Amino acid sequence: MIETRDLSVTIHGHTVLRDVDLKLAPGKITGLVGESGSGKSMTALAIMGLLPRGSKTGGQVLLDGQNLLDLPERQMCRIRGSRIGMIFQEPMTALNPLMNIGDQVAEVLRIHQNMPREQALLRARDRLDRVGLRAPRFPLTLYPHELSGGQRQRVAIALAIAEAPDLLIADEPTTALDVTTQAQILDLLRDLVASEGMSLLLITHDLAVVAGIADHVAVMKAGEIVEEGETEALFRGQTHPYTRDLFAASRHVPARVAAAPDDTPILSVRNAVREYLLPRLSAFAPHPVLRAVDGVSFDIQDGESVGLVGESGSGKSTLIRAVLGLDPLSEGEIRLDGTSVAAGLSMPPALRAKMQAVFQDPFGSFDPRWRVDRLVSEPFHLTGRPDDWRDRVAQALSDVGIEPSMSRRYIHEFSGGQRQRLAIARALIIRPRLIVLDEAVSALDVRVRAQVLDLLADLRRSHNIAYLFISHDLGVVRGVTDRVLVMEAGKIVEQGATAQVMDAPAHPTTQRLMQAMPEIPQEWSAA
Repeated sequence: MIETRDLSVTIHGHTVLRDVDLKLAPGKITGLVGESGSGKSMTALAIMGLLPRGSKTGGQVLLDGQNLLDLPERQMCRIRGSRIGMIFQEPMTALNPLMNIGDQVAEVLRIHQNMPREQALLRARDRLDRVGLRAPRFPLTLYPHELSGGQRQRVAIALAIAEAPDLLIADEPTTALDVTTQAQILDLLRDLVASEGMSLLLITHDLAVVAGIADHVAVMKAGEIVEEGETEALFRGQTHPYTRDLFAASRHVPARVAAAPDDTPILSVRNAVREYLLPRLSAFAPHPVLRAVDGVSFDIQDGESVGLVGESGSGKSTLIRAVLGLDPLSEGEIRLDGTSVAAGLSMPPALRAKMQAVFQDPFGSFDPRWRVDRLVSEPFHLTGRPDDWRDRVAQALSDVGIEPSMSRRYIHEFSGGQRQRLAIARALIIRPRLIVLDEAVSALDVRVRAQVLDLLADLRRSHNIAYLFISHDLGVVRGVTDRVLVMEAGKIVEQGATAQVMDAPAHPTTQRLMQAMPEIPQEWSAA
């Protein structure tokens, strides 16, 4: 249906793609895997004609024998959406926050087919129903912020398939989703390919996802396809050293760190409750109450690593905001190193300095106007900046494998893995007792993720730091935590030693999470 021949791209003289050949057949799913910066997304943008300014292309992108690289922008606008659709990684930034979901899906039809608004909305209703957002529960008048992450991703899919395109490109469509929502989205994409007869190009760094859905796999490195073939054959063969490195990194488990025995927990949560008032159903009705965290209790010992898992909406983020002192509790108590945690400015800086956080998107948590030395030293506002703060910054950078000479650079000059290392350095610089890691490795490719997990294990061993590790990647949780807590509907429904809970889950929620976790079949391992 569509293929690339000797596709090459340079940006301001720098080669980013070199002789890329892909054949995307109708009714088939092709997985494109590789590390960050390997050229996966650039390949998709080249096919879509959305390359940045300063780009020069060579080769061909053939659709029905016509080279898309030769078409003017006006003709490409007719092809985008109608013949080729694309699902982006982050639906909240891909969707318009000022338009309801009905108008956003209908807009595609109104632009490409000059369809009347009423008729376009009827078709939009059909497309949203097709992706599982059925009426009356999901009216067309909803806005993106009123939906969960998985539901927003379904809206993005409805947008992409509104015109029933021949090719659907999905760029990391499940990276930010929990395992059960991820399984639902992948099932939806598989069904769409089968029923609509379209071709799907799935871009991902998750080899387990590719193993479960793709018919054909291509492996990219430094802008080139180094190996490709039928999925099972490639997984069994792994003829290229880079492919073998990716597979080894995907199965990598950091060395175990024994938790130091301690009778006094660094973090103690007792009967934590967090409630929110919802809008009234009528002027005279009482406010409905949402109990997002419902009677949660647990401890974390010094030097211990504890995982917190659950589906979207289970209450993990609300609980973590309370633990970090960002939101108050409605009932219960949280104690850090024996002292009660208070929300907001009433929490003493000395107490707050004992706990730091590493977030999912380090680029979004750094000020892009500051240099690295200022970014990493930011937590000193809690303890007072020492005279040797530059030496402390250099030591923190060294601890996370970043050259101290890079301290005068800006954050945009680093790769995704390096930015996450800088986020860890910032959390580490004031020597906290507890670090909360909120999806800290979910957006990283497999080799960088393995390096960051090894780094976290080494820091835990050398600094005796405790971790509260929130992640939807159960494989990562299994590898880096001693105990795991499973949340559903604001409650801890199961907890215990990580291996015990995951190997023999007792609660239906845990069983559902484990069943949804994608895995590479053991029999596909290369000899």
